[in-house]
Amino acid sequence: MTKMMNAPRPARLRPAMFGAICLALLPVSGALLLVPGLAQAQTAGDPAETRLRKLEAELRAVQRKVFPDGAGRTFGAEISAPTVGSSAPAPVAGPSPVTDLLTRLDAVEAQVKSLTAATEENQNRLAKLEARVAAVEPQPAANPLEAGAGAPAPVIPAVSQRPAPAPAAKAPVVAAPPSASAPAPAVVAPKPVGPSAERVAAVAAIERPVSEDKAEDEYSYGYRLWEAKFFPEAQQQLQHFAQAYPKHKRISYARNLLGRSYLDDNKPGTAAQWFVQNYLGDKQGDRAADSLLYLGVAMTRLKEAKRACTAFAEFKTTYPTEAAGRLKSQYEAATKAVTCN
Repeated sequence: MTKMMNAPRPARLRPAMFGAICLALLPVSGALLLVPGLAQAQTAGDPAETRLRKLEAELRAVQRKVFPDGAGRTFGAEISAPTVGSSAPAPVAGPSPVTDLLTRLDAVEAQVKSLTAATEENQNRLAKLEARVAAVEPQPAANPLEAGAGAPAPVIPAVSQRPAPAPAAKAPVVAAPPSASAPAPAVVAPKPVGPSAERVAAVAAIERPVSEDKAEDEYSYGYRLWEAKFFPEAQQQLQHFAQAYPKHKRISYARNLLGRSYLDDNKPGTAAQWFVQNYLGDKQGDRAADSLLYLGVAMTRLKEAKRACTAFAEFKTTYPTEAAGRLKSQYEAATKAVTCN
């Protein structure tokens, strides 16, 4: 009991010490009170907040473009940003920044849906209006004659070269009634231009050979016509030979001579076709080299210098013996007319 009485008593908290502790806690409590304000300031500088405000501004610009005259069709934002520098005190309890952001996004989506519906409605009206205008406007006629009474244009039959049969003796002749407008000119068939009597006689003077080889005689007669410069007659004769005797030993001669006759008749396009056919048909034929050389000549006359040079180069490569021998003079004369690189 003596020990308990002698134990030290706890020190009492003096008033001066209590006041010092309260003064030390004041800055901490002030800092805690400033935390909501700092959070609100950080929310104002959030990139999402900035992008949302920009989106709202662009949406209002689109509204003004779609509804220039207003008419109550403009949709304003459901939640507006607080005015900077307002003297009204901020509410103590309010929605969080995330909740406010979601609410404003919902408002923007609702406005976008309204604008989309209005645009589709305008497009539908425009399509109906264009359809009505197309139905009212007269459609142009495909033929100028159809714009009148609507009767089809008269079909003029082809005029045959054969003489028309004489009319029956009892057929009455009905005169056509006079027309107010000028009558259409009668369609007169052009008279076929045939060879003159002098040419017919000159061709008939060409002797047709007659031997035991009928095919050889047909080719020889075509050659005589070409040699006498009767080119159309030679072409007809040589084509007859090529069709009748495609396996004859003279077929390479005939096709090459056909090309020569068209070339001499100032028809290089047709001549080139026969030269190509003869060369590709049998490159070892008796006149395949001639056809390849004259193919270059035909291309030169057609102003196809590149193709002509190709033909000359292939001729010199494929038939070097002919280029340096039998066809040397023709090859040199042909290559002088074109410049090959």
